Amino acid sequence: MLDFDVIVIGGGHAGAEAATMAARSGVRTLLVTQQLESIGQMSCNPAIGGIAKGTVAREVDALGGIMGRATDRACIQFRLLNRSKGPAVWSPRAQCDRALYRRAVRSLLERQLGLHFLQGTVASLTWEGTRVTGIVLTDGSRITSRATVITAGTFLRGSIHVGSDRPVPAGRAGEPPSVELSQAIQSQGLTAKRFKTGTPPRIDGRTAELQRLIRQDGEGPSRFSFHEVAAQLPQLPCYLTYAGAEVKEVIQRHLSESALYGGAISGRGPRYCPSVEDKIVKFPMAERHQVFLEPEGLDTSEMYVNGLSTSLPATVQLEFLRLVPGLERVHMTRAGYAIEYDYFPPTQLDSGLAVRGMPGLFLAGQINGTTGYEEAAGQGVVAGINSALYAKDMEQVRLGRDQAFIGVLIDDLITRGVDEPYRLFTSRAEYRLLLRQENALRRLRPLAEKLGLLSDEELRLSDVRLREEDSVLNLARSTAVEPRHANPILRAAGGKEISEPTRAHQLVKRPGVGLEPILSAQGLEVQESTAEWAEIEIKYEGYLARERELASELSGMEDFEIPESTAYGTINAISFEAREKLAALRPATLGQAARVPGVSPSDLQSLVTSVTRSTRR
Repeated sequence: MLDFDVIVIGGGHAGAEAATMAARSGVRTLLVTQQLESIGQMSCNPAIGGIAKGTVAREVDALGGIMGRATDRACIQFRLLNRSKGPAVWSPRAQCDRALYRRAVRSLLERQLGLHFLQGTVASLTWEGTRVTGIVLTDGSRITSRATVITAGTFLRGSIHVGSDRPVPAGRAGEPPSVELSQAIQSQGLTAKRFKTGTPPRIDGRTAELQRLIRQDGEGPSRFSFHEVAAQLPQLPCYLTYAGAEVKEVIQRHLSESALYGGAISGRGPRYCPSVEDKIVKFPMAERHQVFLEPEGLDTSEMYVNGLSTSLPATVQLEFLRLVPGLERVHMTRAGYAIEYDYFPPTQLDSGLAVRGMPGLFLAGQINGTTGYEEAAGQGVVAGINSALYAKDMEQVRLGRDQAFIGVLIDDLITRGVDEPYRLFTSRAEYRLLLRQENALRRLRPLAEKLGLLSDEELRLSDVRLREEDSVLNLARSTAVEPRHANPILRAAGGKEISEPTRAHQLVKRPGVGLEPILSAQGLEVQESTAEWAEIEIKYEGYLARERELASELSGMEDFEIPESTAYGTINAISFEAREKLAALRPATLGQAARVPGVSPSDLQSLVTSVTRSTRR
């Protein structure tokens, strides 16, 4: 019988990161998936990053994960979103070659020491009491482990819908669902519910009149990874068009044929990535909706029609596609579809993504009610790290809300739960100015080093980058810029000119004045990528200081631990509603308890008093 320290079930974005982090933690790891060729598959849009998501991708990379490296190897367009706004919401996004991304993930996984692969379908888990001890495959073979991570994505009792006719059992187009595993987990007492998501049709880009559409090019070479410099691929544009009144009329006429509105789907879909049917029904006053044509790769003419996710019949999809400007003679290569699947409400997990009351079992990704590649990858990192620590009988790791967007994501899931597929946004983080995309390495490298997640070379490269950033900041504080060098830049920014030498950092505090141009004008060459952190630290010095002070003041709540055995039902000073919710969610800290809906400040005070008395006894 095969035996491993950690088994990871599923080879999607969560599974790839969980397997990587477990292996990097020094434990013998097995990745089990139905199709080895599908490891790293981009099931929906061929892009990584976006609002908050881009920061998560960089946090994954900072901890030693592979998403950033794979993205850089497959990037065919890079943009920094929200550049006109403040740095708290700057968001890197990369359009990827779908095939190259999948190959990059597979390559990165296969070079990871201690990581093994097996193609197979998991039917159930093995148990010793409530502790998970391994897996059973559909062929009857058994594999034991100390910890198991399930990252099943949309495969648990998944069913695909194209129209309101009978659904097709599938976890993804062309791949069978996992039915037995979901049933096996539920048989042990875990609660499951249903969600749905979807994908739009694909088209042959050669049949679209792209010259009529609004072309969107990238912003030149950039990268996600702090640890690897990938070769720059040829860059491709995206195109913008609109679905207007004619498209709306067709969809309204065929609405009853939609799986979503025809009654075939009961699960709730994502609010922030709605189907085109949802857009037409919920926003009836909107005259038109944006449609982005995104390239699938360098070696294919196929394009992803972002904005037209649908579960209408294929004939209807082609009909409304040809009513979109520029697509009048388009050929549809693949129909869009909706997929409904099981997920397990994440309030059944602790902050390390371990299932409460089932030692050795961890869940990550869409199985926890989230949506998005990046949210899945972030959970995979945490589950991979903690499954390895569990296998080594070591204390679990928890990322704080002031430490990482991944920490915000997981804390939201386990304390607030989900009633629709969860998507991360910068607005969900109270310390978002601290959690910027460019400082992910600075925030998380200490933890990665402590846990042994980075190689010697990766530690050396990250040290070089951080020293360069510190050097630029020191240079800005010590360099006096001559008026003849500074004034042209100040005039261009619409600011007041100077009459005597002025420190660079004082000039950079002015609106529209960048650090790299000021230093360059003085004859000091610095790289824009290393100057970015220093410039933000200078411009937002006061705001950052206040946010750090607030995080420090509130850290006491996060440090105040609540014993798992706390008998909430006996604390009469707490409201009945709060007792019910706290008993169900079992928050690990006072900070988590404070974020439970329905728990008041007076409830928290009574909880502190009760826990303190109990601890003293």
